[in-house]
Amino acid sequence: MTAPRPGGNAGTPPRGIRRIRVPQKLRNLELFLVVFACGINAAAVALVQLGALGGIDLATMLTLGLGLSVLVLGMHVALRFVAPNADPFILPIATVVNGIGIAMIYRIDVSRNVSGWDSTAVRQVVWSGLAIVLALGVILLIRNYRVLQRYTYVAMFLAGILLLLPMLPGIGREVYGARVWIGIGPFSFQPGEIAKIFLAVFFAGYLVQRRDSLSMVGRKVLGIRFPRARDLGPILVLWALSMSVIVFQRDLGTALLYFGLFVVMLYVATGRTSWIVVGGGLFSLGAVIASQVLPYVNDRFTAWLDPFNQKRYEEIGGSYQLVQGLFGLGNGGLIGTGLGEGRPDITPLAQSDYIFASLGEELGLAGVFAVLALYLLFVARGLRISFAGHDDFGRLLGVGLSFVFALQCFIVIGGVTRVIPLTGLTTPFMAAGGSSLVANWIIAALLIRLSDTVRNQPRLVI
Repeated sequence: MTAPRPGGNAGTPPRGIRRIRVPQKLRNLELFLVVFACGINAAAVALVQLGALGGIDLATMLTLGLGLSVLVLGMHVALRFVAPNADPFILPIATVVNGIGIAMIYRIDVSRNVSGWDSTAVRQVVWSGLAIVLALGVILLIRNYRVLQRYTYVAMFLAGILLLLPMLPGIGREVYGARVWIGIGPFSFQPGEIAKIFLAVFFAGYLVQRRDSLSMVGRKVLGIRFPRARDLGPILVLWALSMSVIVFQRDLGTALLYFGLFVVMLYVATGRTSWIVVGGGLFSLGAVIASQVLPYVNDRFTAWLDPFNQKRYEEIGGSYQLVQGLFGLGNGGLIGTGLGEGRPDITPLAQSDYIFASLGEELGLAGVFAVLALYLLFVARGLRISFAGHDDFGRLLGVGLSFVFALQCFIVIGGVTRVIPLTGLTTPFMAAGGSSLVANWIIAALLIRLSDTVRNQPRLVI
């Protein structure tokens, strides 16, 4: 038998250190919020049916509403055993936004007379099930987030492979002008969505190793300390990678997402404003040059600056989608037309790229604010988890995952509302498509694991 440790009984931490555990009532709070979220999702599907069909189709309601609810409740039960100290808000927020997205996709299916297995909403439920199973697998496989730091350069390698896959002949697919998809038989996937997670892991591990040289060495110019030329290497490589995504894959939004992730993580790791200045300047320079050299980037900027031009509105690939989305948002007003009562289907890609405009038309400004509040709360919980960590890798990983989620929301919603040029990214958890759904549920799983590990660590009691 092992002798008791000094200052305590066998199996207990030494005197002066105690393990602070989240009370079980937080898991009960999560259960209450998950059930409440499932109720909101079921009500949304019912309102769509009442508004668009004039009655309740119980079979469809059970398929769309009950299917997601069973999966999420199963994940909650699993978390009680494998992550009992996890944050109680991440899972309910992901559930309600995912469910509202399914209801909105179903509403557009109804307007187009699509049902059964041909329905995009049914496929979205299937993708949601796969995403939740994969998220739970991540939680089961990664019992401590620190193990990811060992695979810093493996993550970099995998991210590079995923970014290059759409360029390979045979499996690369060009969809709506952007070559960011791969296709194998009838299945297609966007590997860049998973690549952003590997990039966050790589950046966190790399910056922990190189933080001192990046933060304390350099020359001051006009009061701003700029890094040495050799320390600029990583940011120049990422700048070149982002520009290559614009040039070869024709995807401005993804380039901004990757580069913005790295610059913000550099700033958080070093605390140096110069990285924001240098990074922002480099990307702005690249975007301006691309807008003058690359026709498709120029078209995006022209459509953004002058969308109501009659000629541009009527031409294929012009500003028709943007203007229709703006008209839909305007038609929604303060409280919306009501689920099932609007015409979001007349906007191209209303169930994927423009699902936020579809939601704004039928739920109005109030509904849009509610969804934005949910996204804001998700990011806030992620940042809270990050800064509660006890090691630099955990903090940087949490910040990276939270920020990439927040930046994607800004890029998508900013494009739909004409704050920035329109890009091809999807609204997290809501838009139709499996790639983004899987990636964002994995982000939620990593934040859940991060919060459980952080709260389960011994702390010194003074």
